[in-house]
Amino acid sequence: MDIAVLEQMLGETFDHAVVHHGYANYMRDYEVIVYATADPCTDITPSHLRYLFRYCVEARCETSVPAETWRVSLDERLIDQETGVDLDGYVWGVRWHAVYRGAKVLPESEATRRWSKALGIEFREVRMEANAHNVTLLFSDLQVSEVPIGYAPFVTE
Repeated sequence: MDIAVLEQMLGETFDHAVVHHGYANYMRDYEVIVYATADPCTDITPSHLRYLFRYCVEARCETSVPAETWRVSLDERLIDQETGVDLDGYVWGVRWHAVYRGAKVLPESEATRRWSKALGIEFREVRMEANAHNVTLLFSDLQVSEVPIGYAPFVTE
């Protein structure tokens, strides 16, 4: 995948909201669902976009919330926006994370070279920084598509 195209696709996530991330229900690809909005005066309709990181051989998720904030954010009432709104601590229950600092393509690494050689396709590494989690993915391709409101990635039929 061309780095310039990848950077452009990832740049469109900046300052939008991640509402879900995890492996797709078939466990090969990693998806990040972003709620994309614009200033209301633009008349651009908000949408839910699925960033599908195809052939994802590695996914690392780590907190971006400092330990001192975690320490005051253990109260179970903080996992619900209504019960956590007036409490001190991080309100986990907002059910979204701002993609702040954004997503960036990392330089080629030993891991990307190893996987590219082993599978015969090019691999990239991306780090997406949000206000509660940082996600680093090692994958081969990215597809972006709009999904309907209420899209449930783990529903099986």
